[in-house]
Amino acid sequence: MSAPMAKGAALHATLEYLDSRGDGMRARVLAALEDGERSQVQSVAPTDEVPYGLLVSLWNAADAELRATAPAWMEEAGGFSITARGAQMYGGILRKNNPHEFLTQSVSLFQLFYHPGDMQVVDEGVGRAVLRLDGFDAATPLFCRRQTGGLTAALAIAGGDDPVVRHVRCALEGDAFCEWELRWKVPRASGEAMAKS
Repeated sequence: MSAPMAKGAALHATLEYLDSRGDGMRARVLAALEDGERSQVQSVAPTDEVPYGLLVSLWNAADAELRATAPAWMEEAGGFSITARGAQMYGGILRKNNPHEFLTQSVSLFQLFYHPGDMQVVDEGVGRAVLRLDGFDAATPLFCRRQTGGLTAALAIAGGDDPVVRHVRCALEGDAFCEWELRWKVPRASGEAMAKS
C-alpha cells in the first residue's frame, strides 16, 4: 500500500480553524512543530499533495494546546473544514436534495482530501447509513474524530435535519475497520417515498 497522502486543503482548514479560535492559537501550534515541519506547513498550497504524517503532526500539536480546555475541538475542526473550505471548494458535491444523494453519488468526498482508500456506504435505510473506511491508515484517533465532525456537517449541508454521527468501530482499537453510523431526521412524506422506492 502506498504511503498515505492528504490534500493541502485539509491542512489549510486546520490552520483556519485555529485562527477562528483567536488568542494566537495558530502561532502557538506552529511554534510547537519542528522547524522543518513548520516551514513545510507554511508553504503548502491548498491544491498540493502532502504526506499525511505532516497533517498528523499539526493535529497532534493542536491537540496538545486544546484538549484540556476544548475536548471536542477536533470534531469542531472537522465540521469547520466542511462548512468553510469544503462547501466553498466542493459545493456541488455537498449541496444535495437529501443525504441519500450525497452518500451515494459517484464522486467521493473522502478521496478529494486523502488517499489511498475510500469511505463507502455499507448499509443504508430511511434516515440512516453506515460508512466504512477502507484502505487508509488513520494512524491517530484524531482523524476518526475529525471525520465524525465533518460527516455531521456534510449531512446538514446535504439537507439532513438534526444529523447525528457516531464512530462505532475503530481499527485503532482492534476492529477490522473504522465505521461511522449516520442518522438524520427525514420529513414524513420523503421517508414514505424513499421506503417505497
